[in-house]
Amino acid sequence: MDGATAKKPTVLVTGAGIGIGRATAHAFGKAGYHVVATDVLAAEGGAVAAEIVAAGGSAQFRLLDVRSTAEADWLVSDLNAEFGALDCIVANAGIARKVPLDDLTDEKWDETFDVDLKGMIRVLRPALPPMKARKSGTIVCISSIMGIAYGWDEHVHYSAAKAGVVGLIRGLAVELARSGIRVNGIAPGYIRTAQLLSEQHSLGPAAAQKAGEFIPMGRIGEPEDIADVVLFLASSAARYMTGQTVVVDGGLLVGRY
Repeated sequence: MDGATAKKPTVLVTGAGIGIGRATAHAFGKAGYHVVATDVLAAEGGAVAAEIVAAGGSAQFRLLDVRSTAEADWLVSDLNAEFGALDCIVANAGIARKVPLDDLTDEKWDETFDVDLKGMIRVLRPALPPMKARKSGTIVCISSIMGIAYGWDEHVHYSAAKAGVVGLIRGLAVELARSGIRVNGIAPGYIRTAQLLSEQHSLGPAAAQKAGEFIPMGRIGEPEDIADVVLFLASSAARYMTGQTVVVDGGLLVGRY
């Protein structure tokens, strides 16, 4: 670790290779953080770290499958040894697979929970002791409007897991508040990501375009719209916020209910 990196606050972003994770990694890089970009997508994650460095920032890529407790424990332990404690963790890694109820086996249910909910606590758990010892740190977990207000046809497992993320945020926030650690979340609406544009698992390009027509702000969101709010929640500007899941959806929920 060089001297320049040592002076920077450090953020770990899961699922940083594409979409919201990628935009978030770039936002923190521009804000002066040392970014630890993690993903199972080695090429995409490595490219994000390289882009941040090329733009004058500080970053590294670390391969991480959040389904593996051993991988998460080892990686976070290594980072704790390098940095003392992480300043921020953005728990973003997730999957959303379209599965009708008749085909929703235990295995398919468990796969989504293993990544979208359990994958978060795997990364957070080993990072907490150094944060507690230092009495500071921020955590931002990515949920979804499907976890707080919408049901999603043929995505029952996804909605349930993302609702679980909201409960995780609340529980951690209360337990960690007196340790100086803040925990908040974001519930994105329709965001232009590979997931949303998937014909197989989500809206697809045509339906995403139509969705923009009934969103009050007149468009679907961009990953950067979420990344900037993540950065806010991690900053001192949100110093008295904890346990909150902020909806960022262009007015979709308030415009339809």
